Amino acid sequence: LVDKRVTSVLIGASSAEQVKVNLKAVGKSPDFSQEELSSIDELCRRWK
Repeated sequence: LVDKRVTSVLIGASSAEQVKVNLKAVGKSPDFSQEELSSIDELCRRWK
């Protein structure tokens, strides 16, 4: 995100755990609730 023209990053994730790992890689790890993590897992399963 050094380039100011870039306003977001698209990450590839197929599980809630991968979302956590990807967010930690950029130093920002939000506190997802268990319900939110379950929703992320559900969405990822649909698109596999």
